[in-house]
Amino acid sequence: MRRRNHARNRAQGKVSVMRDILQRALAIAEQLGASYADARYMERATESIAVKNGVVDGITSGVSQGINIRVLVQGAWGFASSSIAAMPEAEVIAQRAVAIAKASALSAGKPAVLSPLEKQVGKYTTPMAKDPFFVPLNEKVDLLLRADAAMRSVKGIAVTTGNIEYGKETKIFVSSEGSDVEQVLVDCGAAITAYAADEQSGELQQRSYPNSFGRQAGATGYEIIEAMDLVGHAPKIAEEAVQLLTAKQLEPGVTTIILDGPQTAIQIHESCGHPIELDRVLGMEAGFVGKSFLTTDKLNNFTYGSEFVNIVADATTPGGLGTFGWDDEGVPAQRTNIVTNGTFTGYLMSRDTSPDLGLSSNGCVRADNWNRLPMIRMTNVSLLPGTWKLEDLIADTEDGIYLSVNRSWSIDNLRLNFQFATEVGWEIKNGKLGAMIKNPTYTGITPEFWRSCDAVCNADYWTVWGTPNCGKGEPMQTMRTGHGAAPSRFRNVRVGVSALK
Repeated sequence: MRRRNHARNRAQGKVSVMRDILQRALAIAEQLGASYADARYMERATESIAVKNGVVDGITSGVSQGINIRVLVQGAWGFASSSIAAMPEAEVIAQRAVAIAKASALSAGKPAVLSPLEKQVGKYTTPMAKDPFFVPLNEKVDLLLRADAAMRSVKGIAVTTGNIEYGKETKIFVSSEGSDVEQVLVDCGAAITAYAADEQSGELQQRSYPNSFGRQAGATGYEIIEAMDLVGHAPKIAEEAVQLLTAKQLEPGVTTIILDGPQTAIQIHESCGHPIELDRVLGMEAGFVGKSFLTTDKLNNFTYGSEFVNIVADATTPGGLGTFGWDDEGVPAQRTNIVTNGTFTGYLMSRDTSPDLGLSSNGCVRADNWNRLPMIRMTNVSLLPGTWKLEDLIADTEDGIYLSVNRSWSIDNLRLNFQFATEVGWEIKNGKLGAMIKNPTYTGITPEFWRSCDAVCNADYWTVWGTPNCGKGEPMQTMRTGHGAAPSRFRNVRVGVSALK
């Protein structure tokens, strides 16, 4: 306890110093002609542990910190940053940002206009029961090694991996409008994966838990990892990886599919989350994942999905990776209806894009580090629960496929045409799960696919799945987002088109 109190007192003293430095940067920017300015201090500490094949593969830790300032001069943006968080440097980056804005104004198009925002003052800290940074390192390593051993105990397993990663981000935001907010955001997550190989054919199959492509993570403490029971689930995923080597291949065709929670989440991320970013829609951002088919004429009059599809962007969702107190423009966290009973009703917006629609920002702007310009990012974009129990949904499906955990995906630069592959599938025959299927794939066109959704499982099956590695922008920024999802059913879906054999 004494250690924690000492760390807390030291942090509070540092925050006070950083706030004075940021206020100095604002003052210089305004003196040089900025009509608006905001300044940030960002510090992110991370630790990660990886194991592979029964040994520790790596333990890393690091801290990155710095300050930045963003200014508006003659309707044009300027941005500058520095890793030197000191009073003289604050003056330097303020001068640089104003100079960049003035140069940009010479060739800029329509001047930037900011949606109104009342002065924001306050503090926010991620709620958690157990700070992962204070859990003994040997305890975390031991957990991963025991899960790894449980996977390797299954005959036929070739490679096993596991990881734990957690971070703590301290952020201070001040603006020329009088806002002054402080946040401490914690994220934590873990995953294990078992790989089985057929030496004769060269085939490799994998099963991951709780999710693939990194880990399952949330804005919470170490308790999220304890709840995963990695050791308890390790033998099952290893057994399934081995079984996949001799499982049947999915025959191409059109059928009914049920996506499990993690796969529904990645479907939301790729075919809803990215196309509702208003900067993509307006052509202000196209890096890494393209633009969007959800043009502004579709707002409030486009059938995105069936009546069972209700999607929200909610930065207040407990435990979501996209949960915070304020975004990086100082806009309070809030909930926006994105799809309401199938109708497209909302975007992810910033203060300088929302006025194009006659609206105000809904708090969706973040930067992944102190040296990056904030941009529109997903918060927690979630499909709201329906009414079904999973066992009833399967029993109600005469013929179909149950698909679990993403293996790969591809989607065009308007987020319309897509293909996903999952790690595993099971046939559904006469309302019962049947034979295991390997290398299952499905394809679709985004609005047609979501219009075919006729059932979503209830809140008992709903989980906020974390995506800790969402990429956007040039230079690319990696952001943490969340997606609440439950198993969901889709009719008349094309399956089995794949290069995998």
